[in-house]
Amino acid sequence: MKVSYNWLKNYIDFDLSVTELAKVLTDTGLEVEGVKRIDKIPGGLEGLVIGKVTDCVKHEDADRLKVTQVDIGTEVLQIVCGADNVKSGLKVIVATVGSMLYPEPDKPFQIKKAKIRGKSSFGMICAEDEIGLGDSHEGIMVLDEKAEIGSKASTYFNMSCDYQLEIGLTPNRCDAMGHFGVARDIKAYLNYHNKDHKELQLPQMDIPTIKDNEKFSIEVAEPSLCPTYMGATIQNIKIEPSPEWLQTALSSIDIEPINNVVDITNYVMFEFGTPLHAFDLDKIGDKILVTKSTKGDLFTTLDGTERTLNGEELMITNGKENLCIAGVYGGISSGISNQSKAMFLESAIFDSTSVRKTSKSHNLQTDASFRFERGVDPSLTKKAMNRAISLILELTGGELSMGPKIIDSRNTEEVEVDLNIQSLNSRLGINIETEEIINILENLDFKCQKLNQENLQVVVPSYRRDVYRSEDIMEEVLRIYGFNQVPLPKKWHISFQNKEFENSNEIHRTLSEWLVSNGFNEVINNSLSKGLFGDKLDKKSGRSKVSVLNPLSSELSSMRRSMLPGLLENIKYNQNRQHSDLKFFEFGKVYEKSENGFHETRQLAFVITGNQKPESWKNDSKAVDFFELKSICQTLGNKLGLNLKGKTGDPSVYFDTFQQLNLKKHPLIEYGEISNEVKKEIGFKGSVFAGVLNIDVAMKNRKHKTTVFEELPKTFFVKRDFSLILDKAVNYDSIEKIALDSEKNLLKRINLFDVYEGKNLPENKKSYAVSFVFQHPQETLQDAQIDPIMETIRLRLKKELGAELRA
Repeated sequence: MKVSYNWLKNYIDFDLSVTELAKVLTDTGLEVEGVKRIDKIPGGLEGLVIGKVTDCVKHEDADRLKVTQVDIGTEVLQIVCGADNVKSGLKVIVATVGSMLYPEPDKPFQIKKAKIRGKSSFGMICAEDEIGLGDSHEGIMVLDEKAEIGSKASTYFNMSCDYQLEIGLTPNRCDAMGHFGVARDIKAYLNYHNKDHKELQLPQMDIPTIKDNEKFSIEVAEPSLCPTYMGATIQNIKIEPSPEWLQTALSSIDIEPINNVVDITNYVMFEFGTPLHAFDLDKIGDKILVTKSTKGDLFTTLDGTERTLNGEELMITNGKENLCIAGVYGGISSGISNQSKAMFLESAIFDSTSVRKTSKSHNLQTDASFRFERGVDPSLTKKAMNRAISLILELTGGELSMGPKIIDSRNTEEVEVDLNIQSLNSRLGINIETEEIINILENLDFKCQKLNQENLQVVVPSYRRDVYRSEDIMEEVLRIYGFNQVPLPKKWHISFQNKEFENSNEIHRTLSEWLVSNGFNEVINNSLSKGLFGDKLDKKSGRSKVSVLNPLSSELSSMRRSMLPGLLENIKYNQNRQHSDLKFFEFGKVYEKSENGFHETRQLAFVITGNQKPESWKNDSKAVDFFELKSICQTLGNKLGLNLKGKTGDPSVYFDTFQQLNLKKHPLIEYGEISNEVKKEIGFKGSVFAGVLNIDVAMKNRKHKTTVFEELPKTFFVKRDFSLILDKAVNYDSIEKIALDSEKNLLKRINLFDVYEGKNLPENKKSYAVSFVFQHPQETLQDAQIDPIMETIRLRLKKELGAELRA
């Protein structure tokens, strides 16, 4: 949400710079995400000063140029000028060296020291079109003789600037959806920290008391969806452009001025956070009926789009035809136009859920729906109405013909919360006196009553719909007191416990610590997706997707069924920004449904691509491969203390072929290289290797891995090698399994240290060089002990795998 620095000053007097204000707002929970300077004209005449031409002679080498001496107060500048009307004695605008001019808003240029036909020029004497003050280029701009030499041009022309602050408004802060609500937080902060006694300055809201001359009726058929509705009529209005102050205010927050009536409704909405709507009275008749739509009806909104109604929208009608989608968007046939002579003004409260559903179903996100979805302050509905009427009467010359009529069925019961002072200080880790707490809360319009020394009864203002617990009150106190004011303790007391994986959080911590220490970055993706490869996933799992009833867009129409698409999109995003060596992981859930109901599965997904190590003079560039991925998967299993068995899987949705690490016949980890089909669909480059670990399977079969400390062996190990010729279909796991099964005590390690395929080998054969390490903890092994073991292993490899020793 955007607010204006100058606009805020209409409601509270403060002397904070824009930087200081941004810090105050951020500290109070209204995080300022950006600040932009707003000038009446681009550049704000920065660097331009008033000067006096003290001498003017013709250029020796150019008939149309003159060499002038210009006094700018601090020095006299020589400036070469081509204007016909330049002469001695004139007061002029001087752009000094280094200043920026904006003859066209998007084409600025900088004034530089120049040499023109042999004469040095230290600036520029400006025409009005060159500085954005007009269109004339007939000559330089000549100022009044009273203009002060050396003064800033921005001061002379009253070029005051403004600043636009963009606030990242959280959904619960509906109270800050207008400048008045933001000013309330500023008041509370300054009154507490600076010991000020500032009060908010309410704008003019007086309206004449009249006897209604209009026979106009208002009826609300759906009070649960519209608990409050107000309306007033104004005759003899004159539609014309808004005055400069109103256009400037709206432009400061990027709202384009339209006409005086529409601009007033927008201004009041951004002032109080309360949307209003204006109807042409001559077009709507003498009745307003608030009711639900009829399914299948067509309705054309202000943007010219014809929309089919679904029967759930709340509509503003005249009893015969639809006029407006309540709280969302007006109709093209009933709005204010340049020919309007009379108007009906609406101020209401609409049900937030109803507005949100309507907004999403028609893909209409408006400033009004933004506010109604979060909830507007019911206490400001009447104030907003009166404020708008006051401005309309002033700026259109209209006459109030029907004062505000109100239909109000809302529950006005106040929310009361008991607050324990000791509990607050204990929770927040600070010590705030009771009077300070009351001061903070009352500056936020909470009402406080002391029940005793330790307890307060707090009445919550109507604008804070999200405050209903003592913890919420504590947060209100803390955000004004200052989160950064809470001191860090000098001593931390931490207890380390040795226990098994009792919940998924411990698995999360253990695995994420290892992944991060090995170069991975954790990401968090949206659990909503566009449902890539849905048909294939249906076929694989026998389940279907979980669709969102009111999706924000087609890209977010269903719950994700795999975490890999999100990670692959992360890969694509980074590759497009020239980052190619990537390792990402994510913890999360995937969602499916079947005849038995809905299914949620907790997973860890991870991807690697690019080179194994960063480019360096001492490292060879080696790309990541399947075997690095396999090592990662095996290590993750070891970190969980699980005994896993490998298996080759069939082609799947994301992999042409993949491997599984199973736990008690349940797939724990699936991993492989992402298929070309997926690569083409998502649009990333190069080879990407990915794995998915099922957290739920790990939790069901979790086991604490005990670390045993042993004395180092006093003997030397013995190492033997085999160079084997095998079928290409044989994998290393088979060799390792046979060897370990043949000798369980003395054989400590097995390692594949060379693979060869090519010349001098029979067709469909490969060569593996495998080392075997033997060791006894107490005695040195002899050949007579090792040779029989090696022979047993050789014979079993030959019999079971067809392996032969290579000559």
